[in-house]
Amino acid sequence: MGATKEREVSIFRNGRSRAVRIPSDFEIEGDSVMMSQDEKGIIHISPKEKKMSLLEVLDWLETQEPFEEEFPEIDDPLPEPVDL
Repeated sequence: MGATKEREVSIFRNGRSRAVRIPSDFEIEGDSVMMSQDEKGIIHISPKEKKMSLLEVLDWLETQEPFEEEFPEIDDPLPEPVDL
């Protein structure tokens, strides 16, 4: 891990929220981030982990070993007819 960078930045109003502009030399990928806070204030901002699309999940599933576990039979009779 590289050296920690620190820099003073301005806080401004954005509607009813307060915002911080991330300087270009602190570039973060993506459109949203995760923010951590403790009793002293904000301590960490990091890129939000990208969720896989359905196609990416299907591609990933193809690389997984088949599920070998045997499942017990379940007694699941049809429901009794109901006269409405």
